[in-house]
Amino acid sequence: MKDLIDIQDLSTDDINKLIEVANDIIAHPADYRERCRYKRLATLFYEPSTRTRLSFESAMWDLGGTVIGFSEQGSSSVAKGESVADTARTVSCFADIIAMRHPKEGAPLVAAEAVDIPVINAGDGGHHHPTQTLTDLLTISREKGRLDRMVVGCCGDLKFGRTVHSLISALSRYPNIEFVLISPPELRIPEPVRVEILEKNNIPYREVSTIEEAVADLDILYMTRVQRERFFNEADYVRLKDTYILTPAKLANAKPDLSILHPLPRVNEISTAIDKDPRAAYFRQVKNGKFIRMALIMKLLEA
Repeated sequence: MKDLIDIQDLSTDDINKLIEVANDIIAHPADYRERCRYKRLATLFYEPSTRTRLSFESAMWDLGGTVIGFSEQGSSSVAKGESVADTARTVSCFADIIAMRHPKEGAPLVAAEAVDIPVINAGDGGHHHPTQTLTDLLTISREKGRLDRMVVGCCGDLKFGRTVHSLISALSRYPNIEFVLISPPELRIPEPVRVEILEKNNIPYREVSTIEEAVADLDILYMTRVQRERFFNEADYVRLKDTYILTPAKLANAKPDLSILHPLPRVNEISTAIDKDPRAAYFRQVKNGKFIRMALIMKLLEA
């Protein structure tokens, strides 16, 4: 495998091996400090990012490598009209691996086809975000000690949420996974995910409209933001938005070992009162992102 554009580029064995390496990095960080010495990562971020960009950069520094790139397209020749392919070709003259975020779906694939060095998709529009999915899987594995035999609740914007679609796709490979899909009718899981992933693979799932009616059954609760712009009118948004804000009261019947995840950024969909709850795993999730990206960089560079 030269590039990572879609989580489907990785076999289940690939995913399990990356998680194994990430766990070893966490346990023995000193063993990895020179693994990418003299290697250079280019971060080409055409739209804003905090966690993903800094995570990639921290990952490469911790492997002993260096980083170049840009964090918004206005500071590059993109502002002059340079194509994605030409930017990638130019950067490949100076770097050994590229991590690209782009608002247009398919842009990282265009870059990957233009260059000989590895390209990692760091998010392309509403399409894919495979390293977020790897982060989620590492976090679930570390929180629960397994990736099978779980009831996973996905809450919020399930229609447009690329992280939810990718997580469902990845977790569906593991045995005895059941999904509870928590959303307003306007933002239910899209038909391709329902038909091609859940139903095609006989994955048990049910759809509910409130957190409270599902929370007692959940091992994982994966929160996402219900976005105002996704609704056809303001009245529907105002009517529904508080339903999908996680508060301590809504966790009253939850399992003691529930793990709460969120790809972040959070706006108001998780009350800050939950941050001190030991079940809140979303900032541990951020930290895990660096370790899984370290493992991925090493795999693609064969370091």
